[in-house]
Amino acid sequence: MKSTHTQAYIQAIAALISARKERRVLQADLALKLNKPQSFVSKYEARERRLDVVEFFEVCRAIGANPVAVLRQAGLLTDEDTRSPEP
Repeated sequence: MKSTHTQAYIQAIAALISARKERRVLQADLALKLNKPQSFVSKYEARERRLDVVEFFEVCRAIGANPVAVLRQAGLLTDEDTRSPEP
């Protein structure tokens, strides 16, 4: 079966998993914070289920991670991406 996930999505999930583990948050504890079953966390981490952008931000908040930092770690954002345009 061919994956429908892009390399960018795979990198974003890997960075999210890394951020969770760095903070020593278990999948079960994260699920409780999100008011979801543990299988929710397991499935998106295994890429069996896609996270939408709102869920991505909710997960980041629940583990205490800055979403911009997670996307930078994934190699998906640069400083230029977050710089305000000059007037």
